[in-house]
Amino acid sequence: MEDTESKTGVWLGEFTDPYYEFIDQGYQVTLASPLGGSPPVDPLSELTENITASNRRFKDDALAQGAFNNTQKLTGLNAEDFDALFYPGGHGPIWDLANSEASGQLILDFLDNGKPVGAVCHGPAALIAAADLRPGFLQGKVIAAFSNAEEVLTGRSGKVPYQLQDRLEALGANVKTALIPFTSHVERDGILLTGQNPLSAGPAAKALIEVLESLR
Repeated sequence: MEDTESKTGVWLGEFTDPYYEFIDQGYQVTLASPLGGSPPVDPLSELTENITASNRRFKDDALAQGAFNNTQKLTGLNAEDFDALFYPGGHGPIWDLANSEASGQLILDFLDNGKPVGAVCHGPAALIAAADLRPGFLQGKVIAAFSNAEEVLTGRSGKVPYQLQDRLEALGANVKTALIPFTSHVERDGILLTGQNPLSAGPAAKALIEVLESLR
């Protein structure tokens, strides 16, 4: 992170909560990251106070851990091979996914083909890359994302290159947030599903599953 020794990456619960929502509904999940292999995990998400039931389940799930430690490269994925796309958060995406042309193109390909896209917390930073490829893409879109207030409350607002809410709003998005920070909040705009914070990860995945089921 900026001007600090702190590391970041994916927030573990924002991966495990949605992962098991999909798995428990019978979906096959392919894990991918910009570089492939084992993605960086935010150390804070592994602290006891941030551990969720799905975190504990993941720790005992050799199959899931194997997949997580051997993610595919985003550049090798094709929207035609999948039904939906989902981005967990953690601060990592505001650096890598926000600047990933491969990721941005995937988002556009999924949506253009009527396939839902979900993202939670800082995961909506991936939408920035899509907007870079298609100017105006975010104009008027109603989304949820980690709020400026939440960034301040985490004590990390000075350690990031930009505030995600501000950047998305500058690109024309209508960012809606919960009245109380860190409470679950999900927005749907057509087949784009977004959640605000870690508590929104499971609910955002459930919302995406509802859309998938409605499209069958």
